[in-house]
Amino acid sequence: MFKYILEQSGNINWMAAFGLLTFFSIFLISLFAIFGSSKEYIDKMSKLPLNDSYSHKREK
Repeated sequence: MFKYILEQSGNINWMAAFGLLTFFSIFLISLFAIFGSSKEYIDKMSKLPLNDSYSHKREK
């Protein structure tokens, strides 16, 4: 079906089609990574900047 659409479009800009396909593939991979993450991992990462478990001492 996709090949038929590309053949019927006539003079297509292949660089634009490649960019569009690349964008959608990266977008779908990122959606899968976001919604595939566990709730515990998301909670841990969201609280990470707030938890200061390491002692950072500034040298003066």
